[in-house]
Amino acid sequence: MAMDIEFFPCREDNFGVLIRDPATGKVAAIDAPEEAAIRAALARRGWGLDVILITHRHHDHIEAVPALKAAFGATVVAPVLAKAEVPQADRYVDEGDVVEIGTLKAEVWFTPGHCADHVSYHFAQEKVLFAGDTLFAMGCGRVFDSTPEKLYAALQRMAALPEETRVYCGHEYTLSNARFCAHIEPENAAIKARLAKVEALRAEGKFTVPTTIGEERQTNVFMRAKDAVEFAARREGKNNFRG
Repeated sequence: MAMDIEFFPCREDNFGVLIRDPATGKVAAIDAPEEAAIRAALARRGWGLDVILITHRHHDHIEAVPALKAAFGATVVAPVLAKAEVPQADRYVDEGDVVEIGTLKAEVWFTPGHCADHVSYHFAQEKVLFAGDTLFAMGCGRVFDSTPEKLYAALQRMAALPEETRVYCGHEYTLSNARFCAHIEPENAAIKARLAKVEALRAEGKFTVPTTIGEERQTNVFMRAKDAVEFAARREGKNNFRG
């Protein structure tokens, strides 16, 4: 099953994502970071907006929800633990729920760690994962009101997906992440090669996302941590990394 994807920058370093079901023309936004950028992307493709899928409650992912819902009449889907921050939602979802965009179906994964309410959307048939701020290219989110153990568990769950699964994340943080990965595993040839690739892409102003689960298994030192203790140490190390 095909899925049309429009991927574009929002705010300073956020990504906007629109997905479309070719069979029905139904369109969904993954998060709502910036009204103007999302409206421009919709206009560029000549699409409407039927659904907004929220991954978590942080402001830079929900800011445009009220305006987009008012403008397009979109159905808003949000994590059940984000009710207070996303009161405009029409449906609140949790682990194991299914959302449909026309004929496209996503399983909701509860993936806390970056924050307590975070969910991700896995379109198994299309082999696409929208991971929000849980998994980044060569990185992961900071831990706020959750625990490193929960974030590590979420990453390991994602690591078990087929290696060709495409991953779309919420931010362009890859250059900093890649430098940290090279610092942690200096002898890892795959990391060295990917760092060089990322440097070249960013020098040209190009995106480093989407990534794949296979690439992350090879080069993401957070996903590669042997246990939650090592993961927590690496996450704290990245918080203070100035490379």
